Amino acid sequence: MPITLQESLRGLFYAPYYSALALGAYRREGVAIGFVGAPAPAAAPLGLFDGTVDVAWGVPMRVMQTYDSRPDCDFVCFGEAVTRDPFFLIGWEPRLDFTLADLFGRRLTTVSEVPTPWLCLQEDLRRAGLDPDTLPRVADQSMANNAAALHRGGLDVVQLFQPFAEELIAAGEGHVWYPAATRGPTSYTTFYTRRSALTARREELKKVVRGLYRT
Repeated sequence: MPITLQESLRGLFYAPYYSALALGAYRREGVAIGFVGAPAPAAAPLGLFDGTVDVAWGVPMRVMQTYDSRPDCDFVCFGEAVTRDPFFLIGWEPRLDFTLADLFGRRLTTVSEVPTPWLCLQEDLRRAGLDPDTLPRVADQSMANNAAALHRGGLDVVQLFQPFAEELIAAGEGHVWYPAATRGPTSYTTFYTRRSALTARREELKKVVRGLYRT
């Protein structure tokens, strides 16, 4: 029986996982994969609970949130491949001497599609001695809308991932203020599954990890 593997959303930084699929790495390890997409990032865990999905990939933060909200959660993370935060703060003007304190008093938007980028940025602010609760921001717009707003000059700084960041930079309409990857190691993307599935299909899932590793 194939392992049904689910992406949480389409993202360039998931390249290791897509590459393993495209190159047939799992097949060469002797395991069949059926690939599906979640209907929405927040709905990604539901397929694991209802049995329509065997394994998902996404941020461990989603797993922790599910533990907070569901007493029956038994998710386990494995097969980490993205170990840096792939988001950027892109500003309208150059700011080579940027510090996180510069965000205060600016027109800032943060990512609305998924919670992890803002949660991580909050921790960065706390470590810098700043209170994220006092930071004015717009938090209900898509990254595409925020990139367009920066282009129009309606914002000072936006939180984005690729390719939005590079498109703004290449057009001369945005400048990197803060690449969150410079924070250091951050467990950003792993496979995750239910503990029962990890036990029942252990040998197959070990092959999945080997395929990812070889890629």
